[in-house]
Amino acid sequence: MLAKRHAPAAAGPAPEDLLAESFLQFQSVERNASPRTLINYAHALRQFRADCPEFVAWLECHADQFRAWLFLLMKRELERATIRLHFSALKSFFKFLTRRHGLKVNPLLDVQMPKAERKLPVVLTLAQVEELLALPLKQPRRNQAPEWMSARDTAILETFYSTGLRLSELAGIDVEEMDVFNDTITVRGKGRKERIALVGPHAARAIQHYRHAAGVHSGPLFISKLRKRISIQAVGNLLDKYLRLSSIQLHVTPHKLRHSFATHLLNNGADLRSVQELLGHASLSTTQIYTHVTTERMKQAYDAAHPRA
Repeated sequence: MLAKRHAPAAAGPAPEDLLAESFLQFQSVERNASPRTLINYAHALRQFRADCPEFVAWLECHADQFRAWLFLLMKRELERATIRLHFSALKSFFKFLTRRHGLKVNPLLDVQMPKAERKLPVVLTLAQVEELLALPLKQPRRNQAPEWMSARDTAILETFYSTGLRLSELAGIDVEEMDVFNDTITVRGKGRKERIALVGPHAARAIQHYRHAAGVHSGPLFISKLRKRISIQAVGNLLDKYLRLSSIQLHVTPHKLRHSFATHLLNNGADLRSVQELLGHASLSTTQIYTHVTTERMKQAYDAAHPRA
């Protein structure tokens, strides 16, 4: 009688897998990482192991392996943001191994992360802005829509371009935050930080006309048809609607009016620090992206006009 065969006992997870699982558990439980972040981290760890023929153990990795891996990812022509995401996941993992699993030297400390690509913001020309600002008063009024709504839409567009406010900042303006004598608005931006936004004469007149037409004397400055504060989504939809009605062929989002505001100021001689204050940027480096836009335009003008360009 043949002896009954038993299947070999399944091997437990390798120590390397246990370290990765421990890291993902830490991120989930202690750092409250999102499911998407956990998926990205797990993918980055698997990708590195699959790509690295010299891989032996996580605690034995060295800097040259990571440099070779980054070079491999760049040869695959992955987007710079994807490579940085992978690298960031590994940095977090090895920091975890150093603090929780006795790794004495973090091999990533001397490995430089690829620099992020800074895409130049799309901006509208002055002619395109003027076309956009004129649209609300040209559109036929829809049935049951209050007459003042086209005046409100004009005031919103004028205020956007005049002040460079964020979508949420514009929707959150109260009448009491306006100084009609100095044409300024006190804005509560990111982190509840206050700053002063300047309102140009065109925007000031548009706001005054809208307030008179709608009878807005206190509370939210910009209101909905139901006379409640206009929502951020409604402002975004309003801008999208007029952008679709325009002849502008660029892929334009509401935020592009903010980009246009900053770029047009710099093109006409405003200093970078002032534009930083008007935009509410905490860091000057955030504002410097707009100097690249003006430099690119100068290069284009030079190449087009200079006889030996």
